[in-house]
Formats: sequence, structure tokens, C-alpha cells
Amino acid sequence: MADAARSTPRLGALDITRKLAAICGEPFARFAGPADEVAGRTARWVAVPGGPHAAAEVLRLAAAYDLTVVPRGAGTKIDWGAAPAQVDIMLDTGRLAGVWHAPRDAAVAEIGAGTPLRAVQATLARTNRRLPVDAPSPGATLGGVLAADESGPLRHRHGSPCAQLVGVRYLDADGELVSVGESGTEALGRAAPGGGAGRPGGGGAILGRGEVPGLDVARLLCGSQGGLGVLVSATMRVHAVPAGRLWVSRPVWTPLEVHDLVRAVLAADVDPAAVELDLPVPVPLPRRRIPATHPSVVNRPDHPAVTGRPAAGSLVVLLEGGPADVAERAERLTAVLGAEAMVGHHAPEWWGRYPFAPGDTALRIEVPIGDLHAAVYALRDATGGPVPVRGSAGSGTVHAALSGALPPERVASILTAVRSVLIARRGRCVVVAAPAAVRRAVDLWGELPALPRLRSAKAHLDPHHRLAPGRLPGGL
Repeated sequence: MADAARSTPRLGALDITRKLAAICGEPFARFAGPADEVAGRTARWVAVPGGPHAAAEVLRLAAAYDLTVVPRGAGTKIDWGAAPAQVDIMLDTGRLAGVWHAPRDAAVAEIGAGTPLRAVQATLARTNRRLPVDAPSPGATLGGVLAADESGPLRHRHGSPCAQLVGVRYLDADGELVSVGESGTEALGRAAPGGGAGRPGGGGAILGRGEVPGLDVARLLCGSQGGLGVLVSATMRVHAVPAGRLWVSRPVWTPLEVHDLVRAVLAADVDPAAVELDLPVPVPLPRRRIPATHPSVVNRPDHPAVTGRPAAGSLVVLLEGGPADVAERAERLTAVLGAEAMVGHHAPEWWGRYPFAPGDTALRIEVPIGDLHAAVYALRDATGGPVPVRGSAGSGTVHAALSGALPPERVASILTAVRSVLIARRGRCVVVAAPAAVRRAVDLWGELPALPRLRSAKAHLDPHHRLAPGRLPGGL
């Protein structure tokens, strides 16, 4: 309260607090505390509106007083990305929750932005359905997953969470409630297949010339971290829960070997739901060793496959479908991957988890599948040792971890080296999260060809820069 009063005349600060309480209810509006921060930037007020109309009133109040607003879900990724220039009101979406319009045979469901993803899946499971979304952040809300465009192993078959969107309701910077997509059939009809086109970390179009705002604008919210609108609810595709699931694992000894293995998996016609790589976590080495003439070990007499030391990591393929069909596909896949392949009924412990811990510098690497090994080797060369790498080898999107103890200038040099290797391979390396000193010193996004279009989108959707200013690339 004292901090807020120092930055705003006391009577004005109290007046704003009273008005927020009148909108949200007395227990749901307060001065922010030390824990109410976004990437190290502390908020001044916290408002928890009870519904879309109350959230709209909060935004209108912010506009009237020229205050900035940053949405927050469960806070699992609140430190991802750049720190906002200012956080006046933290708009907590915890009461914008629920799963609606979801009859037993419906192919879509409307879900409140503040609904924990686990609760969504539990609700849908009652009718034997699920969202094909498996974001790794424990406790994450659907709105937070979409705002960060966070995806897990199932992205291989289903794409990012944005690919599951068929409509959204969101609030613009002036507090107007906008419905697009499923609520507007003309917009849905224009929606292109796939997702993530507008993600600031991606390379797709942002807002094409002459396009009518619709589902494309809805997909802009994916990855925008609240900088373009406040998500109220999302209408998502739902699928039947698969009756059978099997994980086929294969140890790997070098990043170069991964390319051949992934190519073999994709050519095997087994329709994998996920193809995940875990490096360099050691796994037990099977008794049978790969031939010394294999391209990954030739002229390497000290290679682990020859000496018998543990493998460097593993490649794991998830198969989903009917039990008999999954078993048949698993048998075919093990024949392709060789005697080292093993079939299990449970995911490995690392499945769907990030390789980084709080305090690390977390990287997301996007590169064509055939060049994934080059990205891993570039990281190892730049850091002078093994770097934990984990993610979707089948789609060329992985995460890596650099120690939080590395000085900012060292991290900057590693990023420069890795990006120089990736740019020639049409790849990118983005800093997802980092200690404050690193975040201030390095370029989080690298080259971003879509920045001019992103700037146009920000100017169109939030011309006064009231929504999470500075969270988007280019300080937008």
C-alpha cells in the first residue's frame, strides 16, 4: 500500500482501490504485495474480476486513469519473456473459469481463461474426451497456456494449443468484449489450418493486408503474453480419449544419430502422437551394441556404443489409438528401430517436463528436423560441455538449459554462436526465461522478420500501449 501511495497521490490511489473493489468485490481488489510481480516488475494493484463484464470494467477504469494492465493466470510462466515497462493493475483471471457448452458428443468446448488445464481435462474425461494439449507447466491455466503458446509432446500430431482454437472471447484495451471464430462463422470459414501463425516467437503472418479481423486476430493472442488483449474464454477442439497408449523408446548415443532415427520413425507409417528426445540424461545401455560401422560411431573407437558406457539419452515415440492397433504399430516400430527399442505402458519420468529449473536460462530452439543435431552441437561447442536438451524431435522444437550461474556476457556469446549456426538452417533460438541480469543484457528473441507486422498489430489492438507494455518483441 505504501509503495502504491508513493507512486500515486494517496487520495488517488485509495480512490482507484475503492473503485476496483466496487467492480470486483471487496475481497478481490487490493494493493499489490511483493509476490505480485511480472518478470521482476512489481504491480501496484491486483484485481480479480468475477466475470467478463467485471473484467471489462477494470480495463475501462485503467483507460480512464491511464494505467497499464497485465493479465495473470496461475503465474506459472509469469517470469517468461521480457519484463513489462510498468505494471499498474495485475488482472488475475482466476474467477474467469469454467467449462461450458460441452455436451457429451460435442467436438468443441468453451473454456474460461482462468480454468486450470488439469481441471479442464478432468471435466472432459467424464465424457471420455480431452483437449489434445499437454503443456508442461504444472497448474497452468488454459489462458496462460495460450498466452505463452506453450505446448508439450502432443504438439507433434496436434500442433500448438493455438491449433486447437476455433474461437475466443477477449477484451481489447478499451474494455470491449470481442467474440471471434466459433462465434462468427464467417471468420471461422476463413481460418487457415494449423496454429501458431501469430505467435511472436514464430515466423508466420501477423495481420495480412486487407484481412478481416477474425480467427487470425484470435490467434494473435497466442504467445502475446497479454500484450494484445485479455483472453476471457476459448472455444477449443476436443477429441476422444485414446483407448490405448504405448511408448516405444530407443537409446541414442549422439545427436547425429537422432536424425536417422526420427527419419526412420516418420517413414514407418505408424502415425506417432509424439516423438520426444531427451539429451544428455543418461539411460541404461542395452546389452546389444550398435555396430561400429554405424555412421554415428565410425572412426570413434572411444564411442560409448563401442566401449559399453551408458547412452547419452533416449528417443521415445508415443503411439495412441485402439489397443490392438497400437500394439501392432508398436511391433512394427520396434522392428524398424532395432533390438535396442523397448515398449512400455507408461511414459518415462522426464516426459512432458522441461530440462530447465527455476533460475536457469531457458532456451527454445526451433529448427528443421534434419538440422536438430547441428543445434545441439552448436550449444555444446559454445558452452564447452553438454547442455540438457529435451523436446519434440519429430517437429524440430526443443528446449535447452544454461546454468543460471553463467554471467550475462557469457550467455550473450553463447546465443550469438548458436544463432549464427541456426540462421543458415532456417532455425531460431529464443530465450524463454532467464535471471533478471541476463534478461536485461541479451536479445531474447533474435532475428524476427515478423516484427513490423507485430508492431502494426499492437498499434491496431492496443494503440495506447496499456496492455503489458514491453512484453512483446521490440519493446512493444
